Amino acid sequence: MDSPLQTAKAWSRSRRGKQPSDGDARTRILDAAEELFAGGGYEATPTARIAELAGVPKGLVFHYFPRKIDVLISLVDERTVVVEEEVEEEAEAVPGDAVGALSRLARRLPLRASPAMRRILFREADTHLSVRERLSRLNAEIIRRARFALELALPGGRGDAARLEAAAATFAAVLLYQESICLLTGHHIDPDAVAELIAHALH
Repeated sequence: MDSPLQTAKAWSRSRRGKQPSDGDARTRILDAAEELFAGGGYEATPTARIAELAGVPKGLVFHYFPRKIDVLISLVDERTVVVEEEVEEEAEAVPGDAVGALSRLARRLPLRASPAMRRILFREADTHLSVRERLSRLNAEIIRRARFALELALPGGRGDAARLEAAAATFAAVLLYQESICLLTGHHIDPDAVAELIAHALH
């Protein structure tokens, strides 16, 4: 009985010139996985369903991704980016405007990912380390930016590090709540209102 890799190679030879390139096939596999994982979840999605939606033999999926978890890891690594840029912080922080600083951060969440990938991140965070690590980086980056913005926006803001850290972590929690619970339930918390509460508490 042929191995999945042998099956994939045989299929590639027989279809050469009639199907998209290997890179296109890999992209189609990831596209299909993104759609299915976002819709039904990683655990509920069999590899055969990914292959079917991608329009490739199941063996070709194993050629690129020896384990199903490798598909999820590749999606997270390649299709989600936590933006860590010092230059953006300057635009978010304005002296004397703590509310505006936090509101701008809320509108410019440092995550580059499709709506489907955002659902995958929050859906799979409890069970897969690679996803949890990406969310941890996002949380840390939001806290860092919020603290930086508050330090510049509040008079004497650098003097009470513990309060600033708590305020920044609270705002990060609200933004991540928006990204996760709101997508699932539609419940919405106004980040601008939370920004006002935090700024008022810090004065």
